[in-house]
Amino acid sequence: MPWSPEQYERFRRERELPFVDALALVGALPPRARVIDLGCGTGALTARLADAYPDARVLGIDTSPEMLADAKRLERPRLRFVKAAIEAIDQIGPGLLGDEGEETRWDLVFSHAAIQWVPEHARLIPRLFGQLAPGGRLVVQLPSNYDSVSQTTLRAVADEPPFRDALAGIVRTWGALPALAYSELLWRAGARDIVAYEKVYPHELPDSDAVVEWIRGTAVVPYLERLPTKLHDAFTERLRVVMREAMPGTPVFFGFKRTLFAASRAV
Repeated sequence: MPWSPEQYERFRRERELPFVDALALVGALPPRARVIDLGCGTGALTARLADAYPDARVLGIDTSPEMLADAKRLERPRLRFVKAAIEAIDQIGPGLLGDEGEETRWDLVFSHAAIQWVPEHARLIPRLFGQLAPGGRLVVQLPSNYDSVSQTTLRAVADEPPFRDALAGIVRTWGALPALAYSELLWRAGARDIVAYEKVYPHELPDSDAVVEWIRGTAVVPYLERLPTKLHDAFTERLRVVMREAMPGTPVFFGFKRTLFAASRAV
């Protein structure tokens, strides 16, 4: 089940709100800054990041061919997209931007709603921080809504027959940590100017079916990847039925919790 740029972009305006908050945590960058965006998706927000720092050289990475096909259309001088995994960041250098200098690290490591797909954040965060050049900045935003009705309903449906058997008991777990844990990990890595907080983004959606459409662009994807194609429609329809019971009425309040954190490396 490939990622669908069209499905993901259905709620583009709502998804952009935390990006704006993350962008505000970046601050000043050096001339010709080397920037990497981890999990660039369709590239639309990576392009906005590049617009905010027009002198910077920006590289967006993602593992989805479908998302990268959209992103590639946005390439321009000083903005490039390549297929690569977040876990492989220490194998990705600014040389991909045509930088022939000796510095192999980044002035900004940025990620918007992506590292939740990577496990073991206690190991990941120090690795990300370790890729910063002296004076560099790490800025991350990720969902922390895993106790929400939308997520608990999704897990409940996945645990019903026939989906449970087809999934072989696999239930998607997330690697997100509390904001306090991220701040402590960064402190232990020697970070300065640490900021870490959780924020609720309140969204009003027409009904619970819209909630299902929202998560179909993200959280539902791993389940459909594991389910046989013949069960895809049944799974989605069952999810709609149970979500209507869990979130009745119209409109519905969809409060989305997200964690944001940032830190700098000493010069």
